[in-house]
Amino acid sequence: MARNIRTTVVTTLCCITLGAGITACEETSPTPSKASAAADSFSGTKKIRVEGRSVNVSCSGGQADGKPVVIVMAGLDDGLKKTAAFRKILSEKNRVCSYDRLGEGASDAPAGPQTIAASGKILTGVLNQVVGDGPVVLAGHSLGGLLAARYAPDHQDQVKGLVLMDATSPTSNGDIEKVIPKSATGDSADLRTQTVAVGEGQNPEKLAFPDAEVRSAGNIPVEVIQHGTKYLGQFPVYGNGLEKVWSEGQHKWTAVSGRSKLSTAAGSGHYIYVDRTELAVKAVQRVAAQAAE
Repeated sequence: MARNIRTTVVTTLCCITLGAGITACEETSPTPSKASAAADSFSGTKKIRVEGRSVNVSCSGGQADGKPVVIVMAGLDDGLKKTAAFRKILSEKNRVCSYDRLGEGASDAPAGPQTIAASGKILTGVLNQVVGDGPVVLAGHSLGGLLAARYAPDHQDQVKGLVLMDATSPTSNGDIEKVIPKSATGDSADLRTQTVAVGEGQNPEKLAFPDAEVRSAGNIPVEVIQHGTKYLGQFPVYGNGLEKVWSEGQHKWTAVSGRSKLSTAAGSGHYIYVDRTELAVKAVQRVAAQAAE
């Protein structure tokens, strides 16, 4: 039982299944600039070239003038298939796009280790081709939420709203080290080691996401939603501490905007858009509507 709980906790803290294989690809090609790329209004799934890599992209729903495109950003080790049902419902009222980050789903593996900035460059390339210079709302889950919140401050000209669903804490590495001491043994020691390793880049995306302060993205509408079922508390000895730092991390994300709202999805585990789909959909629709005002 303890080992099963440990796996669940690692999945929550980093949204990762350890041990996934990665195959490198060395082909390169230029990425279209925003000035030269027109938004592609396709529907369905296709491969596009970004920074010399093949990126799997899916879009659906009609585009209305002045309304932002919703970009769904999945957690680590989750791809387009995981978010498909959620995106289908969103597309009934909004234009919605998503993509497999490098190392995920049907996209190429990264050529080497990735930084937050490198991952953001891929997102920019995707937006250039599927949105152009139009407004977007980033709806991110787990690590996808962290990446969305890190991206927004440097792209305030385009990112007009955020929905962060149980986003990985901005201080996730320090959080785990704070709760579980070096002296820990057994499953607790393994959890500490694995979580820190994932944050340092030992994951399918080869992406390192070090702790950092939350920077402001202006006064854009933001909804931060945290899980309501405190299942992290099931982890032996340190469970309550893990729940505490996770909740603190959600509060920290509210600093990304002066219009942030924090709520709890009652009855939901980590996958809020699966466990409480209607709640997550309404949050995205609210932010998109506010961003269009």
